[in-house]
Amino acid sequence: MTFEGWILILGFVGILLALTKPVGLWLFALYEGRRTPFHVILGPVETGFYRLSGIDPKQEQGWRRYALHMIAFNAVLMALTYAVLRLQGVLPGNPQGLAGLSPHLAFNTAISFTANTNWQSYAGESTMSNFAQMFGLTIHNFLSAATGIALAFALFRGFARRSSATIGNFWADVTRVTLYLLVPVCVVVTLFYIASGVPQTLAGTVDITTLEGLKQTLTLGPVASQEAIKMLGTNGGGFFNANSAHPFENPTALTNLVQMLSIFVIGFGLTWTFGKAVGNTKQGWAILSAMLVLFLAGVTITYAQEAAGNPILHGIGVAGGNMEGKEVRFGIAASALFSVVTTAASCGAVNAMLDSFTALGGMIPLLNMQLGEVVIGGVGAGIYGFLLFAILAVFVAGLMVGRTPEYVGKKIEAREVKLAVLAIAILPLVILGFTALSAVLPDGLAGPLNKGPHGFTEILYAYTSAVGNNGSAFAGLTANTPFYNGLLGVAMWLGRFFIIVPMLAIAGSLAAKKYTPESAGSFPTTGALWIGLLVGIILIVGGLTFLPSLALGPIADHLAMISGKTF
Repeated sequence: MTFEGWILILGFVGILLALTKPVGLWLFALYEGRRTPFHVILGPVETGFYRLSGIDPKQEQGWRRYALHMIAFNAVLMALTYAVLRLQGVLPGNPQGLAGLSPHLAFNTAISFTANTNWQSYAGESTMSNFAQMFGLTIHNFLSAATGIALAFALFRGFARRSSATIGNFWADVTRVTLYLLVPVCVVVTLFYIASGVPQTLAGTVDITTLEGLKQTLTLGPVASQEAIKMLGTNGGGFFNANSAHPFENPTALTNLVQMLSIFVIGFGLTWTFGKAVGNTKQGWAILSAMLVLFLAGVTITYAQEAAGNPILHGIGVAGGNMEGKEVRFGIAASALFSVVTTAASCGAVNAMLDSFTALGGMIPLLNMQLGEVVIGGVGAGIYGFLLFAILAVFVAGLMVGRTPEYVGKKIEAREVKLAVLAIAILPLVILGFTALSAVLPDGLAGPLNKGPHGFTEILYAYTSAVGNNGSAFAGLTANTPFYNGLLGVAMWLGRFFIIVPMLAIAGSLAAKKYTPESAGSFPTTGALWIGLLVGIILIVGGLTFLPSLALGPIADHLAMISGKTF
């Protein structure tokens, strides 16, 4: 590890902390439905959308109706994307003449982008047309991200409201987040990427002559616009197969920093918004503090392992850290930081190949996802996932002080705890169940390129990434098969919507409750003790559940590496 590397890491966190309150204030304005400076230009667009669709944004919905509209909206979008991908060969905007996708790949991809996962069983530059990228996929990058933030708003209202039967209007929440947050920021960031050398064109390819005098054809397309929302919406799906390791997606150290900031900035801001919504910003800072403890611990381990390098190579006289699978223009520190950022959020973009990380260096991205991706987390999904753990933590605290647990003025009773456990339990059930299935069936065993614990980790990582709606991959798994496309698609749907529905039920239950003032017997939920309890509950519930899988995968791989045995 180097001094410069730590300056990058600490400077990155410092910038985000400085942005937390300004971003949180903007999000709070959207949460309340207040006017913003962009309403002068975009207000008529919002109003026109409501008139055309027959929606009254002031008519609020109970949790069941909110959930029903959200699921129906996403199901229709998924069906539309499936049709676009299957018909790609006959649709316009296809300068390379690419054929339509196979049924199983179109199924997997449509679910993937609907669920904000952006898992890619394909190479974008040789599979997707410009039209498919722009209309079939990028539309989900905006709307799946907006859906996540809208759902976070719904849960905030559950905690903030008193004796209310409603938690907001899904259509109004999604529209406002899209128009007044995602679109304006992405316009600015897109222009920055274009100025930095990221392509933005409808041309399919360009022929060049290399310095050696050889002819080469480079794939182009509307990359910059997709790159902006890919990061800001914690989507992660790359225009190119190499994702953010590709120089056309991430050409410089500055664009690399902006991409990492884009991934985290909304997640940071939402913690402050939550505190503001419940009338105590200290609550938001406490949540962010717990998130940062887990994040910085993960960065430290990954950076240390990658900087230490591979002992097998050291044994044959190759000194230095592990640069395999990393871009020279980024180096070890920026690559290690990026890998933890993208898996602490539900982004999935990568600027280095995780399959080439050391065993324990690659374990942290895996563990981040297995914790439920609540370490900052995806846009909206991170904060509402974290609040599920907060409900469990305050329940444990209530047992310790011998009274009904309370959190931000709401009593946490059996219904909320059961629903939280139901939402959290979907991760281990699907990850461990589908991994076990793939580790014994011939179709599953045909996928990993490596044998032994490293090959097992490739399978484990795929299902962890799918259920966690992350989308990153260990890149050593041949996933474009009917078996993996089918199972991973199911895993992505379960991981997204089987958490959302119980969460919305909690929001509805909490909104109907009266406010309970704090008393001398209340457990404080803003201090160091609360932060420590939160971190402990997340590690126990989210981490220890997966100890058997970690022992069979990354830990076994690490023991093999230090012993000099390779697989």
